[in-house]
Amino acid sequence: MAGQQPFFNPTSPFTGCIQGSLCVGKTITLTGRVLPGAQRFHVNLQCGSNGSPDIALHLNPRYDGVRDVVVCNSLINSTWGPEQRELGSALTRGSSFTLMFLVNQNEYSVIINGSHLMNYMHRLPFFRVNTISVGGGVEIQSIAFSNPAGFQVRQKQRANRPWKSVQKSPPLMYQVSQQACSTPSFSPGLFQAPPPYTAQTSTAVPYKNIMPGGFYPGKNIAVQGTVNYNAEKFMVNLRFNSGLAFHFNPRFTENVVVRNSFLKERWGPEERTGGMPFYKGQPFMLTIICDTQCYRIIVNGAEMFTYKHRHFLFQEIDILEVDGDVVLSSVNI
Repeated sequence: MAGQQPFFNPTSPFTGCIQGSLCVGKTITLTGRVLPGAQRFHVNLQCGSNGSPDIALHLNPRYDGVRDVVVCNSLINSTWGPEQRELGSALTRGSSFTLMFLVNQNEYSVIINGSHLMNYMHRLPFFRVNTISVGGGVEIQSIAFSNPAGFQVRQKQRANRPWKSVQKSPPLMYQVSQQACSTPSFSPGLFQAPPPYTAQTSTAVPYKNIMPGGFYPGKNIAVQGTVNYNAEKFMVNLRFNSGLAFHFNPRFTENVVVRNSFLKERWGPEERTGGMPFYKGQPFMLTIICDTQCYRIIVNGAEMFTYKHRHFLFQEIDILEVDGDVVLSSVNI
C-alpha cells in the first residue's frame, strides 16, 4: 500500500481521515505555529468523525492558567477520563513546532521539536483510530503519515478481534481493518482532502522547482518519499543562480549525512556529525526550516541537524532540487 499523502495548510478546525487506521510503529507528524493570542488548541486521534466519537488521545495545550500546561485525556462513551498533565512545553505562544505522535505497543509517545514530552498509555485500541482533528489557536502547515517498514493493510476482521489479541500480535505486521473512511462518511465541510501541490504535480526524480521569493526565515520545505532498497545516496539542494546555499546529502555507502555549501565556485568544509536517520527501503518525511541563523532539519518528526547559514541573500535562494536514489510522494514548498 502506498503511503498516505499529507494534508497541507488545512483550515482550522480540521478533520481528516487516517488511511488504514493506526499500527505499531506508525507516526503522525504535524508542523505548524501556535497563534500568539492562543488560549488553547487541541489535536485529537479519534474513532470516526460523526456525532460524538470516542477520542483515543486528546492533546490539549492550554495557555489560560497561571502556567502553560499540556493536558492529555481520552473520551470514551462521551465521558472524559483522568487527565495526564505536563507543565510547560516547547509549544509556546507564537512559536513554530513539529509535533509527532509515535504509536507504540502499549502507549503513544508524544515528541515536540525532536524532544520527548510524554508517553500516554492506550485507553482505547489504537486500531480503532481512523481520524485526526485539530482546532483552536493554531495554524497547521502539514500533517504527514509514515508507516513502519513491512506495514500491510489487509481487509480482514481485525476490528472484531479482542483488544488483548492485538497486543500479542507481532509488531509492524498488523492486519488493520479498513473501516469506512472515505470522503462521503464525513460531515460536509469537515473533511478536507489533500489539496493539489502548489509546487508542481510531478514528483519525478530528479526533481527541480522554483521557490518564488526565495527561501527566507519563516519558510519551510517538506519532502516525503521512500529510499530505494539499493540506495547509495540522495541529495536535497537549496540553490541560487551561481551556487548552493545548502547541500543535504545522505550517503548510505558511508552511513553519513553530509551538509555543505558551494559558494564562489568551491565547496566549503563538510559537516558530517549527527548520525544517519534514513534507511534503505523505508519511507521518510524531511522538513527543512529556515531560521534567522541556521537551517533546522527535521527527519520523521525529530530534529536531527542544524546548519548555520553561509549564504545570507535569502531572496536569491529560489531553486529546490531533489535527486538520487529515492522515490518522492510529495513535495511542499
